[in-house]
Amino acid sequence: MNTPSFKEDHISQIPALQMLINLGYKYLSPEEAIIARAGKTTNVILEKIIRKQLKEINSIKVSSTRTSIFSDSNIEAGIRALKEIPLVDGYITASETAYNLLTLGKALEQSIDGDKKSFTLQYIDWQHPENNVFHVTEEFSVMRAGSKEHYRPDIVLFVNGIPICVIECKRPDMKEPLQQAISQHLRNQHEDGIRQLYIYAQSILSLATTQASYATTGTPEKFWSHWEEKFKSNEQLLIYNEQLNSLKNAPLTEEIKINLFGDRFRYVRSYFDELEKQPLEVTEQDNYLYGLCRPERILDFTHNFIVFDNGQKKIARYQQYFAIKKAMKQLTKLDQGKRKGGVIWHTQGSGKSLTMVMLAQAIAMEKSILNPKIVLVTDRTDLDEQITGTFRKCGIDVNNATTGKALVDLLHSKSDAVITSIINKFETAVKKISKPLESHDIFVLVDEGHRTQHGTFNIEMQKTLPNACFIAFTGTP
Repeated sequence: MNTPSFKEDHISQIPALQMLINLGYKYLSPEEAIIARAGKTTNVILEKIIRKQLKEINSIKVSSTRTSIFSDSNIEAGIRALKEIPLVDGYITASETAYNLLTLGKALEQSIDGDKKSFTLQYIDWQHPENNVFHVTEEFSVMRAGSKEHYRPDIVLFVNGIPICVIECKRPDMKEPLQQAISQHLRNQHEDGIRQLYIYAQSILSLATTQASYATTGTPEKFWSHWEEKFKSNEQLLIYNEQLNSLKNAPLTEEIKINLFGDRFRYVRSYFDELEKQPLEVTEQDNYLYGLCRPERILDFTHNFIVFDNGQKKIARYQQYFAIKKAMKQLTKLDQGKRKGGVIWHTQGSGKSLTMVMLAQAIAMEKSILNPKIVLVTDRTDLDEQITGTFRKCGIDVNNATTGKALVDLLHSKSDAVITSIINKFETAVKKISKPLESHDIFVLVDEGHRTQHGTFNIEMQKTLPNACFIAFTGTP
């Protein structure tokens, strides 16, 4: 059987769409997508879908036995807040505004039984992925800023009608296909491009069948990342391969095929029907789509593995993602009243401070740890702002402990606490704690651990916080 052409939509784009559909995304043709956004190519949110979903996933708790719903006017106010994010303050600022709305929701006033109060409207149900709806479309035409011309990203993924991921596909046989795909993403994010789409996107992918790469919005080409899965055993690897092979070789239903191949792909329908008759090999782009885009993973990555740091938006590398997952599996277990800590080693400049912040966030959001006290010890004063912003979506205030008394008060508090301290101030504070704090829900995360986790200071910490979980981050092996 001959391949009908080496066009990117045959070699990369259609297989990507097939995989995403099998992962649980409902396919929308370009025509259906434009209808869902009220026929306007300046509009990137699928209003028809988000309006329905905001009603489905939100309720107002009036009492222990009674709930109410958001008014239609508040539903519309929530949609407007998301649609009307200003770009005048800068692209990354707009991206952060969009991210905060998605993760924190929108506070809206509503009268219940004559009593006006503020309630939070959520755009995505992060706790119950199954309550959200996931869509995929292709050739998503968006009008450029200050122009009547359009750019058309190859594939866009939506959660509840909100564009969460943008994908560019290229032929693997062309010259430097990944670089060309990345260049297209970067062009789209120029001031005269389609930033109004990309401010909502949390992950962006470049695919070329046998090659792939990922990043988040605003990421320069040199910082685009490689993705790979990590497994503890050959059995886990075998299960993963079986799942991926099953998805790759699952035929689409006739209804989906009619929609997918109904217009511009009609002439290659027979070719892809023939492909279904033989086993298909999993490609590198399949690994990326499964690893980064399956519904539960894309929600996890969006909510827990993206931070804004000093005017830059950053997404975790695979090493950071799996290090945090492995650390959480270890430190959630109690052994004789203590949690096992350890050392997370990074090469220099590979983002260990970012890993520390993301791990602290994971601890704060872990339901099995009821009142965690998390102390982040760093040598960077500029981390405080990043940490504060990251924890906003956890509903926890970040406190800076500059004295021993402040540290003790925060560690003794009955509520959750996230505490930051500079290394030398933390050392002084620890020495001023007279009575040991014996809680096993204290977590001390130390940046540049090779400088401090030895000698008398380490002994002092172990005495003062005997059951605490200590995790050191270092770039020095």
